Amino acid sequence: MTYGDLVVIDADGESHRFGGRPITDVSPADLPAPVRLRLKDRRLHWRLVVNPGLAFGEGYMDGGIEIEQGSLRDVLGLFMYNMHRGNGHWTIRLQERLNGWLRWLHQHNPVDVARKNVAHHYDLSGELYDLFLDRDRQYSCAYFPTGMESLDVAQEAKKRHIAAKLLLQPGLRVLDIGCGWGGMALYLAREFGAHVTGVTLSREQLAVARRRAAEEKLEHRVTFQLLDYRLVDDQFDRIVSVGMFEHVGARHYREFFGKVRDLLKPDGIALLHTIGRPEPPGGTNAWIRKYIFPGGYSPALSELMAAVEHERLIPCDVEMLRLHYAKTLRHWHDRFQANRDEAKALYDERFCRMWEFYLVASEMAFRHESHMIFQVQLARHQEAVPLVRDYVTAFEATQPLRLAAAEDRAAAPARRTAARPKTAAGRGNGSRKPQPATAEAPARSREPVAH
Repeated sequence: MTYGDLVVIDADGESHRFGGRPITDVSPADLPAPVRLRLKDRRLHWRLVVNPGLAFGEGYMDGGIEIEQGSLRDVLGLFMYNMHRGNGHWTIRLQERLNGWLRWLHQHNPVDVARKNVAHHYDLSGELYDLFLDRDRQYSCAYFPTGMESLDVAQEAKKRHIAAKLLLQPGLRVLDIGCGWGGMALYLAREFGAHVTGVTLSREQLAVARRRAAEEKLEHRVTFQLLDYRLVDDQFDRIVSVGMFEHVGARHYREFFGKVRDLLKPDGIALLHTIGRPEPPGGTNAWIRKYIFPGGYSPALSELMAAVEHERLIPCDVEMLRLHYAKTLRHWHDRFQANRDEAKALYDERFCRMWEFYLVASEMAFRHESHMIFQVQLARHQEAVPLVRDYVTAFEATQPLRLAAAEDRAAAPARRTAARPKTAAGRGNGSRKPQPATAEAPARSREPVAH
């Protein structure tokens, strides 16, 4: 490790210092602070050498690694900053190569395996997800047009951004592959009059999505099914898939895009929203693969587009959302920490440490390793969308964000109170009116006047 300041105290009490060179290309808010770690288990001495990608996460989960100085965000930020600049230990590079060689085995996701992998993560208690997601339970990257939006507004902006690229009209039939808890499908039906079929492999998500459709009285426009996308037998005007492609597996990419082509009408449009890597194809971190997303993989654009080409789909638009997911994950982590006691009551301390490690590690991958979101618009015919992409911003201009407007209305009284001039001490009713400034009597600061 070359950059930053890291001290590791091993299980025998010996201190080791790493780094030394300053980090100069990171904003002050994201700059990792000096870190001091203590290893409390001697087995970590060799486990961190043999399989560091797995051992460090497990050591943190089990309490074998204690952070004495700095935070988990500082630790993982420091590690990933160095690894992205080629400063990882040779064992890490070896592990990455092994993951790349074995990825065809790790990502073997036939229908029965895919269903099991989905259940591992998405069939956890719904109460857990309520602790850190937005009100619509959007479990994918939000979209921050200005960077200052709340999580709820940014998730609504994400849905609007996708709807713009789908060129929706009332009555169009839409397939939502990997519909989650139904938020996207319900949004497209409610706001644009689409008829949406959502498919998922999670029983927990299916139950919630169907209940939400009933509560909103949208069953006539939205149908949710427990079904693998490969078993859908129909054709649709639009297809959308958000945060599901990461579970497909590289060996199934051509199968996925071939099925999208079969399900898409000749003049139809599809929109894929997926995590991507800014480097050649590789593998999935061993800890993430074991504890969070078995069978999961973030694709390189090169391998994704190769499959698109083979299945004779036309990429009409490709957009990279860079730091949007880092911002999203920061919101999720902060919300989870604020509700950590509730999460511990649902599970236990080890689970909480696992979950916070997952959220912070993911944020650092987007912040320091340049992971990003690919939004790929696809069609069977090159005239399915307009010649230039101005239609996206034009559409968004006509679709105001309801939650942003609601937040503005809620904040208005506080803004009016803050803008109201302060009055003299003891005159809370504001009976003394401020006098306008003149050339002879310049305005004074609006501090309380002592009597």
